[in-house]
Amino acid sequence: MPRCSLPRLYPILDAGFLLRAGLSIEGFARELRRAGIRFLQYRDKEATDEVVRERAALLRAIFPPSDSCLILNDRVSLVSAAACDGIHVGQTDLSPSQARANLGPGVLIGVSTHGEGQLRSAADGPADYLAIGPVFATASKQDPDPVVGLEGVRAARAMTTKPLVAIGGITRSNCAAVMQAGADSVAVISDLIPRPGSSTRKLVEEFHAALSDVR
Repeated sequence: MPRCSLPRLYPILDAGFLLRAGLSIEGFARELRRAGIRFLQYRDKEATDEVVRERAALLRAIFPPSDSCLILNDRVSLVSAAACDGIHVGQTDLSPSQARANLGPGVLIGVSTHGEGQLRSAADGPADYLAIGPVFATASKQDPDPVVGLEGVRAARAMTTKPLVAIGGITRSNCAAVMQAGADSVAVISDLIPRPGSSTRKLVEEFHAALSDVR
């Protein structure tokens, strides 16, 4: 069984998003670490495998396996080389069944879904958790799927008992509503990026405060 368990706040470090914003991957990762984050997905849609391995090694050093979980997005073939704890695949990536066959039982596997049909199919497979979204409009994906809204989260919750991660346009102001709709965890990219007068630590604290009110 995978050793990682899902936190309520599921940060995603999107390398392309950070670099376009003029931010350092290492700097942002260290800020997350200092803010208490111990579960992180690394997403890098544009870099070569070699660059992804290098960046994953850097993130693994910041988030060591002794106290952290590092999830790689998309690149199933690099999970072992990058010493990651899990993989997150999309609808056009290797399937969860293929990922499980390649990686074995000890790796956490998540899969993105964007509607009832995809979620039902994924729920019957070997994925450890299911992601549903985009819940709201999002700027962190160049070609997003149609928004599912809170009703989509409620419908997904009714279809599966597996852990459910909501993603897409989730902020400190709407994350509680998403959890109340049935999500076990909220995945966040852009609303963890600090703006002038703020910090990553403060944003993480605000997310935790909002999520702690949901029972």
